[in-house]
Amino acid sequence: MKRSIMIILAILTVFLVLAGCNESGGKDSSDTLVIGIDDKFAPMGFRDEHNEIVGFDIDLATAAAEKMGKKVTFQPIDWKTKETELSSNRIDLIWNGYTITDERKEKVLFTKPYLENAQVVVTLADSDLVKLDDLVGKTVGLQSLSSAAEALSANPINSEIKTVTEFSDNVMALTDLKIGRVDAVVIDEVVINYYMTKEKDTFKLLEESLAPEEYGVGVKKGNEELLEELQKALDEMNEDGTAAEISEKWFDGDKVLK
Repeated sequence: MKRSIMIILAILTVFLVLAGCNESGGKDSSDTLVIGIDDKFAPMGFRDEHNEIVGFDIDLATAAAEKMGKKVTFQPIDWKTKETELSSNRIDLIWNGYTITDERKEKVLFTKPYLENAQVVVTLADSDLVKLDDLVGKTVGLQSLSSAAEALSANPINSEIKTVTEFSDNVMALTDLKIGRVDAVVIDEVVINYYMTKEKDTFKLLEESLAPEEYGVGVKKGNEELLEELQKALDEMNEDGTAAEISEKWFDGDKVLK
């Protein structure tokens, strides 16, 4: 009898300790949004000189989470596995210049578009390349499994390119462009515009773009409740000027879609 009482007391002690941890030091996962990002995707989400994660999408997501009454954690991920990270519940949202495409709609739920973009081709400022046809026989770089890859594949010029080199991120692609390992890079217009303001007279864009597109936030299929809650927060930010203020900070004017 005494042994049984001791066992029951031990079980109760463990239960109380775990309960106490949950109340004081534990984290209710429903109170925190884990957002998967590419931390080398300026100006949407990237690391500054202090290694802090900053950017337009970072500010937008932080403000949206605040309206939702939630905390936010930004989780750098391998962009090639973004949908897998979402479907396996390792992240709650994909939010970092995530282009809305029909193929991706089969894998995730999307918010309404919040920013326009386009896939463009960048080369060095002193390059002889001017238009898409000039890419015939050239080596072109792009981020692996990105909308840049999809846009290039859909364009007839793709079959005339000598080699398409894939990189894990845009920074590596632009680095190889600057040292001559590739002749051009297919990249988000939003991203290259940022770099062209930072590195003046280094790059130029070809006259034609590949494809217009729009950014949205990716939510796991089946989680319509989170999608609706997030969309409500984004709509409120458009109405009260929060989104416009964040856009003014990172871009030349209010670029947010209403």
